Amino acid sequence: MAVTGALTRHCSSCGTERTFQQPPCVDGHGDNCPEWSCVACGEVLLVGIPLIDGWIVDDLPLDDLPPTQPGSPSQAA
Repeated sequence: MAVTGALTRHCSSCGTERTFQQPPCVDGHGDNCPEWSCVACGEVLLVGIPLIDGWIVDDLPLDDLPPTQPGSPSQAA
């Protein structure tokens, strides 16, 4: 498997700085692929993921969010 680059970052599994390599992207991202893997343990690191508007809820503090509906999966039983 050919790699397209390498960088050094902290690996939480190894607990130290490790080299991460970017394997060929199977998702079609090309050189902009966010997936990097630790050469020592294989842990995956995502770098430079673009934010999607759907992930942000109007920048409101959590206590300003509307209450959950009864029976929703997010409510504790």
